[in-house]
Amino acid sequence: MTNPIEARLAEMGITLAAGPAPAANYVPYVQVGDMLYVSGQISQNADGSFLTGKLGENMDAEAGAAAAQSCAKSLLSQVKAALDGDLTRLVKVVKLTGFVNSTADFGDQPKVINGASDFFVEVLGDTGRHSRSAVSAASLPFGVAVEIEGIFQVK
Repeated sequence: MTNPIEARLAEMGITLAAGPAPAANYVPYVQVGDMLYVSGQISQNADGSFLTGKLGENMDAEAGAAAAQSCAKSLLSQVKAALDGDLTRLVKVVKLTGFVNSTADFGDQPKVINGASDFFVEVLGDTGRHSRSAVSAASLPFGVAVEIEGIFQVK
Protein backbone atom coordinates (compact mmCIF):
# COMPACT_ATOMS: atom_id res chain seq x y z
CA MET A 1 0.00 0.00 0.00
CA THR A 2 1.31 3.45 -0.92
CA ASN A 3 1.93 5.92 1.87
CA PRO A 4 -0.56 8.76 1.13
CA ILE A 5 1.76 11.44 2.54
CA GLU A 6 4.71 10.27 0.43
CA ALA A 7 2.39 10.02 -2.59
CA ARG A 8 1.18 13.59 -2.07
CA LEU A 9 4.75 14.85 -1.74
CA ALA A 10 5.69 13.06 -4.97
CA GLU A 11 2.63 14.59 -6.68
CA MET A 12 3.92 18.01 -5.60
CA GLY A 13 7.42 17.17 -6.88
CA ILE A 14 8.90 17.27 -3.37
CA THR A 15 11.54 14.89 -2.09
CA LEU A 16 12.32 15.30 1.58
CA ALA A 17 16.01 15.65 2.31
CA ALA A 18 17.45 14.17 5.48
CA GLY A 19 16.68 16.35 8.47
CA PRO A 20 19.46 18.86 9.09
CA ALA A 21 21.90 18.00 11.89
CA PRO A 22 21.81 20.17 15.02
CA ALA A 23 24.13 23.18 14.93
CA ALA A 24 24.82 23.16 18.68
CA ASN A 25 24.30 21.10 21.86
CA TYR A 26 20.73 19.86 21.38
CA VAL A 27 18.87 17.05 19.63
CA PRO A 28 16.68 17.52 16.55
CA TYR A 29 13.59 16.04 18.22
CA VAL A 30 12.33 14.54 21.47
CA GLN A 31 9.36 12.20 21.78
CA VAL A 32 7.37 12.09 25.01
CA GLY A 33 4.46 9.68 24.83
CA ASP A 34 2.57 10.42 21.62
CA MET A 35 3.97 13.95 21.31
CA LEU A 36 7.00 14.77 19.18
CA TYR A 37 8.79 18.07 19.78
CA VAL A 38 10.95 19.15 16.85
CA SER A 39 13.68 21.73 17.39
CA GLY A 40 13.66 24.92 15.38
CA GLN A 41 14.43 24.42 11.71
CA ILE A 42 16.03 27.31 9.85
CA SER A 43 15.33 28.44 6.30
CA GLN A 44 17.55 26.78 3.72
CA ASN A 45 17.86 26.70 -0.04
CA ALA A 46 17.52 23.42 -1.94
CA ASP A 47 21.32 23.00 -1.90
CA GLY A 48 21.37 23.25 1.92
CA SER A 49 22.82 26.76 2.03
CA PHE A 50 21.18 29.19 4.42
CA LEU A 51 18.29 31.24 3.09
CA THR A 52 19.14 34.60 4.61
CA GLY A 53 17.48 37.97 4.74
CA LYS A 54 15.63 40.45 6.89
CA LEU A 55 11.92 40.94 6.23
CA GLY A 56 11.08 44.59 5.70
CA GLU A 57 14.67 45.39 4.72
CA ASN A 58 15.84 43.18 1.87
CA MET A 59 13.10 40.54 1.68
CA ASP A 60 9.35 40.77 1.15
CA ALA A 61 6.56 38.66 2.68
CA GLU A 62 6.31 36.41 -0.40
CA ALA A 63 10.01 35.52 -0.24
CA GLY A 64 9.63 35.08 3.51
CA ALA A 65 6.76 32.63 2.96
CA ALA A 66 9.01 30.58 0.67
CA ALA A 67 11.63 30.59 3.45
CA ALA A 68 8.98 29.39 5.92
CA GLN A 69 8.00 26.60 3.54
CA SER A 70 11.64 25.44 3.53
CA CYS A 71 11.44 25.25 7.33
CA ALA A 72 8.25 23.18 7.07
CA LYS A 73 9.97 20.70 4.76
CA SER A 74 12.81 20.35 7.28
CA LEU A 75 10.30 19.87 10.11
CA LEU A 76 8.59 17.09 8.15
CA SER A 77 12.00 15.54 7.43
CA GLN A 78 12.72 15.48 11.17
CA VAL A 79 9.32 13.92 11.86
CA LYS A 80 10.06 11.25 9.25
CA ALA A 81 13.44 10.53 10.86
CA ALA A 82 11.87 10.30 14.32
CA LEU A 83 9.29 7.83 12.99
CA ASP A 84 11.91 5.61 11.33
CA GLY A 85 10.77 6.76 7.90
CA ASP A 86 7.08 5.95 8.45
CA LEU A 87 5.06 9.15 7.97
CA THR A 88 1.82 7.16 8.29
CA ARG A 89 2.47 7.37 12.05
CA LEU A 90 1.97 11.14 11.96
CA VAL A 91 -1.42 11.85 13.55
CA LYS A 92 -1.53 15.67 13.73
CA VAL A 93 0.49 18.84 13.35
CA VAL A 94 -0.36 20.35 16.74
CA LYS A 95 1.53 23.65 16.94
CA LEU A 96 4.09 25.70 15.05
CA THR A 97 6.08 28.58 16.51
CA GLY A 98 7.59 30.75 13.80
CA PHE A 99 10.30 33.36 14.23
CA VAL A 100 10.76 35.95 11.48
CA ASN A 101 13.98 37.93 11.13
CA SER A 102 12.38 41.32 10.55
CA THR A 103 12.70 45.04 11.01
CA ALA A 104 10.91 46.77 13.88
CA ASP A 105 8.24 48.16 11.53
CA PHE A 106 7.54 44.91 9.61
CA GLY A 107 4.15 43.55 10.67
CA ASP A 108 3.43 40.70 8.26
CA GLN A 109 4.93 37.86 10.30
CA PRO A 110 1.67 35.86 9.98
CA LYS A 111 1.85 36.10 6.15
CA VAL A 112 5.42 34.82 6.28
CA ILE A 113 4.62 31.83 8.53
CA ASN A 114 1.64 31.03 6.28
CA GLY A 115 4.27 29.53 3.96
CA ALA A 116 4.72 26.72 6.48
CA SER A 117 1.05 26.48 7.46
CA ASP A 118 -0.09 26.30 3.84
CA PHE A 119 2.51 23.61 3.11
CA PHE A 120 1.30 21.38 5.95
CA VAL A 121 -2.35 21.74 4.94
CA GLU A 122 -1.55 21.13 1.27
CA VAL A 123 0.41 17.96 2.05
CA LEU A 124 -1.58 16.61 5.01
CA GLY A 125 -5.10 18.05 4.68
CA ASP A 126 -6.88 18.35 8.03
CA THR A 127 -4.00 16.53 9.75
CA GLY A 128 -1.88 19.57 8.89
CA ARG A 129 -4.19 22.16 10.47
CA HIS A 130 -2.55 23.47 13.63
CA SER A 131 -2.33 26.23 16.21
CA ARG A 132 0.61 28.59 15.86
CA SER A 133 2.49 31.71 16.80
CA ALA A 134 4.29 34.05 14.40
CA VAL A 135 6.69 36.48 16.03
CA SER A 136 9.35 38.97 15.03
CA ALA A 137 12.99 38.44 15.91
CA ALA A 138 15.68 41.11 15.72
CA SER A 139 18.06 38.47 14.35
CA LEU A 140 18.23 34.72 13.83
CA PRO A 141 21.16 32.27 13.68
CA PHE A 142 23.40 32.65 10.61
CA GLY A 143 21.25 35.56 9.41
CA VAL A 144 18.47 33.24 8.22
CA ALA A 145 15.10 34.73 7.37
CA VAL A 146 12.90 32.28 9.30
CA GLU A 147 13.10 29.62 12.02
CA ILE A 148 10.16 27.37 12.94
CA GLU A 149 9.76 24.74 15.67
CA GLY A 150 6.91 22.25 15.80
CA ILE A 151 4.90 19.94 18.01
CA PHE A 152 3.38 16.84 16.40
CA GLN A 153 1.15 14.02 17.62
CA VAL A 154 2.37 10.61 16.51
CA LYS A 155 1.47 6.95 16.98
